[in-house]
Amino acid sequence: MILFQNSLINSFLLQKRQNLHNEITRFQQIFDESFYEAWDRFNDLLRACPHHGFSELHQLDTFYNALNANDQDSLNSIAGEIFLDKMPRECLRIIESKSKVRNSRNKAVFAKVSSNSSTPGISPDVAALTTEVSELKNMMKTMLIDKQKAQAPQSVKTGRAEVL
Repeated sequence: MILFQNSLINSFLLQKRQNLHNEITRFQQIFDESFYEAWDRFNDLLRACPHHGFSELHQLDTFYNALNANDQDSLNSIAGEIFLDKMPRECLRIIESKSKVRNSRNKAVFAKVSSNSSTPGISPDVAALTTEVSELKNMMKTMLIDKQKAQAPQSVKTGRAEVL
């Protein structure tokens, strides 16, 4: 009887381990899930199955390939090259650093409808950012024009820019 119970318990534990192993292998970032949330959920799965047998490199590969394109691009950008070409310790450092930003900017941003906004359907924050970007663009254009004027060769006799 005890042998039968041990056999059932072992069978149950093996099945549980296999199910967790499969969840780790099939891990995918859920729609609208931030990078931080995905990393946290992936680590929860690894902690739930401490004897999963995946190497650090395999874990990184599984997590990276489960991410949406924006988060993959972000990791590649932070890495300065293809993320998975880095050493595993460096990859983990990058992921940990990025995951500390809990309010991931990779989630979709939806404009709020505001009755006091000058532009219907756009929140005051978005309108303010749009104005700031427009002002920055104008400043950059002015700086570029000023730089081009300063670099144009001046004619000694006429004081006019010469056409080359």
